[in-house]
Amino acid sequence: MSVALETVLAKAGLKVDATEFLTHVEDAARKLSPPNPDPSDYFSAEQRDALIDVGLDLAPQSESEPDMRARTVAAHAVLADSSLTVLAAAERLGVDDSRIRHKIKDRRLAAWKAQGGWRLPSWQFTSSGLLPGLDVVLRAVPEDQPPLVVAAFMSTPQPDLVINDRPATPRQWLLAGGDPEPVARLSETLGTPA
Repeated sequence: MSVALETVLAKAGLKVDATEFLTHVEDAARKLSPPNPDPSDYFSAEQRDALIDVGLDLAPQSESEPDMRARTVAAHAVLADSSLTVLAAAERLGVDDSRIRHKIKDRRLAAWKAQGGWRLPSWQFTSSGLLPGLDVVLRAVPEDQPPLVVAAFMSTPQPDLVINDRPATPRQWLLAGGDPEPVARLSETLGTPA
């Protein structure tokens, strides 16, 4: 399996060996425990009754059903593998690592605390620095949004951001010199029902 996995990782452009990637997958899966949660445990008795009355199935997932967490675990593993350490980000930007920590604290760089220290998603960097307009966008992102949600938003085409008659991702929009304000307005809605 490791040869097949290494082939997939290489095709995806991920510079990681299979063992390290599988460690990322295991860490991400562990964070999504319990493995088979009982949905009814998340609601009060009154809420459960109301949800059941409108036809929702609150039964635990059966063993024969596919685990819907698999895609999230894989996405989190890729996000973790492609992220930068504080030191790597400082080297890329040509600044001291304390400056990176300061930007994280001020929400001018997206990051999450991992076992080995802060990790910074690579989507916010370019080959020559930071994504243009990043500070405007990050200030608008609700503080409770996890890095995976923000990364998915930044890499998903948005109908309100059009380049050459096609929906663009927020990252593409900013790289093309687009105004960061429309991206900021869209990012303010992360975590709210559509």
